[in-house]
Amino acid sequence: MQYKKLNKINQKISEVSFGCMSLQSDSKDNDTLINKAIDKGITLFDTADLYEKGENEKLLGTALKGRRKDIVLSTKVGNRWREDGSGWDWCPTKKHILKAVDESLKRLQTDYIDLYLLHGGTIDDPIDETIEAFERLQEQGKILSYGLSSIRPNVIREFVKRSDITAVMTQYSLLDRRPEEETLGLLRENNIGILARGTVGGGLLAGKPAKDYLGIDITKIAIILNKVKDVLLERDLGEKALRYVIDNPAITTAVVGIRTIEQLTEAIRAANSSLLTTEEREILQEIWSGNIYNDHR
Repeated sequence: MQYKKLNKINQKISEVSFGCMSLQSDSKDNDTLINKAIDKGITLFDTADLYEKGENEKLLGTALKGRRKDIVLSTKVGNRWREDGSGWDWCPTKKHILKAVDESLKRLQTDYIDLYLLHGGTIDDPIDETIEAFERLQEQGKILSYGLSSIRPNVIREFVKRSDITAVMTQYSLLDRRPEEETLGLLRENNIGILARGTVGGGLLAGKPAKDYLGIDITKIAIILNKVKDVLLERDLGEKALRYVIDNPAITTAVVGIRTIEQLTEAIRAANSSLLTTEEREILQEIWSGNIYNDHR
């Protein structure tokens, strides 16, 4: 397992991280799974107050008892559940963030969050107010650093210009190469970490049958996948799809959704596998030119 650093966070960041969203609070195996991940070298665990109405944060907090200082804890804020439980509303206000952090800290059973991410964002948000909230929380010691989870270049650019963000979580894979157009370079130039999610393209790069994806129709997806399989030959498709992401020097870590021991084993194997060869990477990039952002540019 290789490791990188994030500004304002002393703990090292494993190049493959544990995305907790898929975990269910009623599973008896969560503690075992999370602790085994730590034993195998995974250091960053990502959750959100939105997931299962806060229960995801609770299960992570319980599993981390006695091991909190061994890991980097990332959670998200900005979505507020309605009182009747019918859904949630976008609420990136200072008032909400300052209140929500205390609720997350309680559920996570900790007195600080390493990385606090805005869970979305639009160009019409009160961005300066949002930044003020995060900076106040830093001053109070409730968070060590902050950032955002977004795929929108126009939003990411504003936070880069106006704030001192540590990291951005964004979707990136061989089937979603949109960040290569601008986002990856922008963040790397500004020494801002990148947490990549969706690295196996909704399972398409891990063996699931072809289907429409991000506006790419099923026929083209099938052609791309067949060509990718031809390039990788006998090498594991999911493993090499993950390596395509984490081998990029702009990427800090790939946040992989894990809910079983088998998935954890696959993620660890990918993290410990050899890098793609220069030839493999070039051929994969030539299979198709990649997609670009049509909106939120």
